[in-house]
Amino acid sequence: MQTGENEQALRKILDMTRMIAIVLLALHFYYFLYAAFKEWQFVSSFTDKLLGNIRNTGLFNNFHKSKFIALAFLAISLLGVRGRKDEKQTYKTAFAYMFTGLLLYFISYLILLIQWPVTTVAIAYMVVTSAGFMLSLSGGTLLSRIIKDSLKNDIFNSDNETFPQEERLLENEYSINLPAKYNLKTKLRSSWINIINPFRGVMVLGTPGAGKSYFVIRHIITQHIKKGFAMFTYDFKFPDLSVIVYNTWLKNTDKYKGKSKCYFINFDDLTRSHRCNPLEPSGMLDITDAAESARTILMGLNREWIKKQGDFFVESPINFLSAIIWFLRKYQDGMYCTLPHVIEFMQLDYDSLFTVLRLEKEIEVLINPFVNAYLNDVMEQLEGQIASAKVAMARLSSPQLYYVLSGTDFTLDINNPEEPKLVCMGNNPQKIQIYGAVLSLYVNRLVKLVNQKGKLKSSLVFDEFPTIYLNAIDSLIATARSNKVATTLGIQDVSQLRKDYNREQADVIMGIVGNIVSGQVTGDTSKLLSDRIGKIMQDRQSLSINSQDTSISKSKQLEAAVPASKISALSSGEFVGMVADDPDNKIKLKAFHCEIINDHDALKAEEKAYKSIPVIRQVDNAMVQRNYLQIKQEVQDIVDSEMERMENDPALSYLIVKKK
Repeated sequence: MQTGENEQALRKILDMTRMIAIVLLALHFYYFLYAAFKEWQFVSSFTDKLLGNIRNTGLFNNFHKSKFIALAFLAISLLGVRGRKDEKQTYKTAFAYMFTGLLLYFISYLILLIQWPVTTVAIAYMVVTSAGFMLSLSGGTLLSRIIKDSLKNDIFNSDNETFPQEERLLENEYSINLPAKYNLKTKLRSSWINIINPFRGVMVLGTPGAGKSYFVIRHIITQHIKKGFAMFTYDFKFPDLSVIVYNTWLKNTDKYKGKSKCYFINFDDLTRSHRCNPLEPSGMLDITDAAESARTILMGLNREWIKKQGDFFVESPINFLSAIIWFLRKYQDGMYCTLPHVIEFMQLDYDSLFTVLRLEKEIEVLINPFVNAYLNDVMEQLEGQIASAKVAMARLSSPQLYYVLSGTDFTLDINNPEEPKLVCMGNNPQKIQIYGAVLSLYVNRLVKLVNQKGKLKSSLVFDEFPTIYLNAIDSLIATARSNKVATTLGIQDVSQLRKDYNREQADVIMGIVGNIVSGQVTGDTSKLLSDRIGKIMQDRQSLSINSQDTSISKSKQLEAAVPASKISALSSGEFVGMVADDPDNKIKLKAFHCEIINDHDALKAEEKAYKSIPVIRQVDNAMVQRNYLQIKQEVQDIVDSEMERMENDPALSYLIVKKK
């Protein structure tokens, strides 16, 4: 029982239609070239009578009428032709055949006007007309052999991998909006990257030169300042971002309700640096703050320790440093609680150091293992526990660092509604390990103070984030959302994050960030992004060639919207990623693959008008050296006074440590 078309019957119908066209053309020749056929004696009374009956139908009322009807039947016969497909066949060849054929088919009429013998004219006319008819037939047949959807027009599958993107501008009091252009099939359309909820975290990825700072981070800074955000900026290549912060703030001081100020930390040029104590006593409420600060500074100095947290010879130096920090915090209400004093305190001889530390009962548990090891002459263990911390911290013993770290020009509560601050801290790519550790401590203390209820909205921008160590950055992103803290992390590649942090923490950071904007990245990073953006329905076609037929199969299939290979080949200024929404502003089209549009001329003009970072105070080498020596002397004075007090007080004399 057949349920489809009867192909054999259809073929017979087409053959019959083509035969009708040929018969009509033959009748046209016979009627209008009757004189030649009569001379050739190809006529008879029967054919004449038959021809007369056909003439009565009106078929031959006009010379071209019968030719048009024959051509129409030929066209009908070609509609159902299913020629063997040929991928090399083109429309150009087929139309060339058809145009030539039609031209010969109709221009042959002019042959009849030539003054030749009747038979010669007839032969010439029939040959030319038949040739035109056959060429038209060949052209139509070639059309049926063309593969309509060429497989070679889009060799990179670019048009097929395009998808609709958000074309609306969605703004609120916190949003970051980046104008862009994207391709949809073959059309270039305008769009917007709307980061309407930056409190869910923003990660900006891209290899060097991908345009992270120029196309994304600078706009995050400027737009947030214009919306009255308190801001912290970690400027890896100081003062690239700091200049933008400073000049944007100068133009938008009216956006802040309180008396806003802009501060800079710069260890290379002390005249353009404020002074700030990261261990400021009022910000350290209990011993856990001291422990957190100790962990941050040592992890920043020894990046390999990040992967060994929990080991005995990692946790011991942290406990030792925590004890010293908390002792200085408690001593005379924190008068000497600064990182330079901590560094100098660590360098004391063991007798004096342990004796003075034993005065503070809260750190007794922390220092007892060290005191016991010292008294029992287990020096190898003691040196293993303490020396690594002392050696690492000794690298920070610099007059320039001491000068910046021992002052109190400002505190780190940047989002205080009464006194909002914009703080820029600069690193130096040539001194990453030293400066990065100190800046890590600043950031750690700042985050503790910022992530609190009832404060001003704030934005934390980290350029080249892996160059500093921020403990529990994942917790900051996860919990600071309700406290209106927007975190922006600029990194080059996930592998960089995994190298400087451990793999587990790097994967957690990647997993919890809500907004991702990525330029060119490679390897695992491009695969992660491709999976995160997801899949779209794409057209698929395959070409099948065998000895009898050539065919195309079409289908639809879910494929990656932006394959990893395409992310690896993005140009500077091109970005892919995903944005997050919130309950009040739903975004259906979250994924994007576009080119961010910057007004280059306007930005250049703006940069030319920038003011340089101002001189804070005049600082000479004598001032720096004097401060350096004063700190050393203060530490020695603390030890001398306390040792003398303990020796003269029988109630405290038992605390004096003397090795036998």
